[in-house]
Amino acid sequence: MNAPAQLGQPITRREDQRFLTGRGRYADNTAPADALAVLFVRSPHAHARLAGIDRKAALAVPGVVAIYTADDLVADGVGHLPAISEIKDEAGNRHREPSHLPMPAGKVRHVGDIVAMIAAATIDQARDAAETLVVDYEELPAVVTAAQALAAGAPLVHDDVPGNLMCRWGKGDRAATEAAFARAAHVSTLSIRSPRQIVHYLETRAAWSAYDPADDLVTVTFSSQGVQIPHRLMCERVLNVAKDKLRLVTEDVGGGFGPKYPIYAESTLIAWATRKLRRGLRWTCERSELSLADSHARDLVATADLALDRDGRFLAVRVKAEANYGAYVSMFAPSIPTTGLAKVISGLYRIPAIRVDFDCAFSNTVPVDAIRGAGKPEALFLLERLVDLAAHETGRTPAELRRLNLLRADEMPYAAASGYTYDAADCLRLFDTALQAADEAGFAARRAASEAQGKRRGLGLSCHLHGTGGIADEHAVVQVQPDRLIAKVGTQSQGQGHQTVFAQILSAALGVPMERIEVQQGDTRAIPHGGGTGGSSSTIISGTTLQRAADVVIQRGRDLAAERLETSAADIAYRDGAFEIVGTDRRIGLFELAAWKPFDGDALFADKIESFPTGVMVCEVEVDPETGATRIDRLLAVADCGTVVNPRLLAGQIHGGIVHGLGNALMEEAIYDEETGQLLTGTLMDYALPRAEDVPSLGVETIATASPNNFMGLKGVGELPTNGAPAALANAVLDALRPLGIRHLDMPLTPHKIWQALQR
Repeated sequence: MNAPAQLGQPITRREDQRFLTGRGRYADNTAPADALAVLFVRSPHAHARLAGIDRKAALAVPGVVAIYTADDLVADGVGHLPAISEIKDEAGNRHREPSHLPMPAGKVRHVGDIVAMIAAATIDQARDAAETLVVDYEELPAVVTAAQALAAGAPLVHDDVPGNLMCRWGKGDRAATEAAFARAAHVSTLSIRSPRQIVHYLETRAAWSAYDPADDLVTVTFSSQGVQIPHRLMCERVLNVAKDKLRLVTEDVGGGFGPKYPIYAESTLIAWATRKLRRGLRWTCERSELSLADSHARDLVATADLALDRDGRFLAVRVKAEANYGAYVSMFAPSIPTTGLAKVISGLYRIPAIRVDFDCAFSNTVPVDAIRGAGKPEALFLLERLVDLAAHETGRTPAELRRLNLLRADEMPYAAASGYTYDAADCLRLFDTALQAADEAGFAARRAASEAQGKRRGLGLSCHLHGTGGIADEHAVVQVQPDRLIAKVGTQSQGQGHQTVFAQILSAALGVPMERIEVQQGDTRAIPHGGGTGGSSSTIISGTTLQRAADVVIQRGRDLAAERLETSAADIAYRDGAFEIVGTDRRIGLFELAAWKPFDGDALFADKIESFPTGVMVCEVEVDPETGATRIDRLLAVADCGTVVNPRLLAGQIHGGIVHGLGNALMEEAIYDEETGQLLTGTLMDYALPRAEDVPSLGVETIATASPNNFMGLKGVGELPTNGAPAALANAVLDALRPLGIRHLDMPLTPHKIWQALQR
């Protein structure tokens, strides 16, 4: 129990004991009872001018303390919520980014846009005030889809953005791609519409605040994927306050998946209003409010062409796409559908020429941003469906065509024609391992057995990858105290198990039991540097930096131990948690040394964030032709994640990522009324999520090809299975339906959609 851990051990998550016994510290649970309740009044219209807001009656409601609107923001000089990623058109012009105040001035642009903020003694009093608030809307025509937004003469979401075109973006060698298509022996084409999706994490966003008059300090505790980026943006770009006058804190988080990463209006407004009122506030997003308040994702329409030579080798891919960005440019949104697609559109294949072109549009819908996979699940769905179609059109099996074009280990690192370099992979080994473990050879017999029962069985493959990302503003500190180590990191756990993984890395590095290691995160006062968690990069960023900080602990401790043991530092060695004089029995333990004089070690991130974990999934389904219902019979995932710190947590990440991807493929879809802009799937009565009965027993295997981009050989795995699962599931369903004349169906592959296709 008290032995030091090693990398590769399947250690149970340390966090789970307190989570399962109700001792988690989530934002809503920790809010003080005396904080004022906040209600945000949201627009019921997708597009409307704000002719006026009458607060008089609402302010008279008992318990109401304040009501704020955009006029108050303008008067205080509050800035707009900025994007921190960017894309540029071919002329070098940055994407258009119109003003996005936390409460819009003059016009609302989607259902759910905030028009007023009410603070009252209780939430019921705030609701009573909202009922009496008079908002004069002048409704305007709305555009909902990218096609509507980009059509000639369409209503403008922003008056200063002509044609609703946020950016026209491209990547890749157009001339080389067109030349490859000109000499192709065969071209396969596929058009898709990837449905818009909403994350329904267990814990909705929440925030509460406190005001310290002695220091004029506002502290906001909220559910986030990292406090440092919102802190910097709030202080420097939005609220214009000194950094020591605003403290942001995040403790436990019940799921993030991307939408808890951006800076949001609600937490920003709470920070702003707390200083105005000099009182604490609290807000918790209601489940039905979530669908209108939190960023969406994946709203993409795309057509792709795949060129092949006479031998079936891939020559080129070209993609033309329209991305729907919603009403505003969210924090990471510019690069999500665009570079997100470009990073992976080469797949695990040798494709000499690639060209990608995007029209990025504003619409009267909730803004989009990253959701697990961040532009890659829809890209790989497009590519992997296209590979299946090309195989059938050229008289090959999907497995044969893939094996012919898969990259070899000796081609790594591989400079893809899309402009990204894949660091390390053994694609053929992945592929063969997956097919063998999935018993592909026995599929024909299983298909015959299904058909004997009136069912259609299909097998689907997905060769996929992820490009890790994130922000590496990491300065890890390991404090050595008499009784424990305290590790401070700038990433933020939302269920991944950081307290286990980071403690395991330090335990192995310093020979200290994990029970004596405390991992701290999520406090801008104690940990001013950090990029939060996104892009499957936490272990790469914080793990490697903690390892370096541990080395510094040993270096500094050696000097102190030499002083304490009255010898030269050159004679001191560190082993099994203690410093010893080489060749003698004189030694002093790490914690004993800290009792004499506490010390620490620190390090800055010094590697590359980028890695390209790879995977192959094999999925088998049964489809009932009478009902269109799909049953997933088996699913195997083989992943190359580089060095594995904790295989138990790795398996959990892969299981969760697969289920997320299966939900995307089978049932999840945010649907708007295309005339009014009303969200028709705003609650869990209308928006379907996968349940236990929808998920088969999952097989997971791993191989390890170390990444050369960081000294520990790590690759990020959290999003990899979400990237691959939709394509594997869809290829399996379409393999089952192909003998019945069905070429392609878009996600989600609902029973109704399949049944309708079978009737045709």
